Amino acid sequence: MSLEVKEKNHVRLVFLGAAGVGKTALIHRFLMDTFEPKHRRTVEELHSKEYEVCGATVKVEILDTSGSYSFPAMRKLSIQNSDAFALVYAVDDAESFESIKSLREEILEVKEDKFPPIVVVGNKADSGSERQVPVEDALSLVELDWNSRFVETSAKDNQNVLEVFRELLQQANLPSLLSPTLCKRRETLPREQALRPPMNKTNSCSVC
Repeated sequence: MSLEVKEKNHVRLVFLGAAGVGKTALIHRFLMDTFEPKHRRTVEELHSKEYEVCGATVKVEILDTSGSYSFPAMRKLSIQNSDAFALVYAVDDAESFESIKSLREEILEVKEDKFPPIVVVGNKADSGSERQVPVEDALSLVELDWNSRFVETSAKDNQNVLEVFRELLQQANLPSLLSPTLCKRRETLPREQALRPPMNKTNSCSVC
């Protein structure tokens, strides 16, 4: 039996977490290099982008989910159809940190996998004295207990946002050539899309 894992040419990343932690802000910062400080309630938005990697087309879908727990069936479907997961909490909101624990349990149950591809994201690292979740506590839980990847970010200051997506794509087993070229992701994105993207949007670019 071969242990070789085949690389994919299509992957879906899903962002999960409580309302107001910055899931949409992180996605918009990555895709369009913009930041909107005012929170806008999200039900579900799917962003789609195609990369041309040395002759091979790689499709990356990013699913931005609702922070409300009023849609359990929708959340379960999102988990079932996704390849890698970003569990996002806000470092200035201890309750949001607790919520990622139950989300992880749900992922394990739905995917029937003890070690699913998860990146835990502590957003709003720019909070300063308002921080409620010490980085040491998050590191201990995520990397030691869960054996998952942990990254602290600031969508506002564009801190470590790219690192989150690199890690997600690596865990989702995308072609290794894609990750280093993510720095070129914004070059072909129209600036007028920065205000409010449609529910489903597709962009393509050549990165080879």
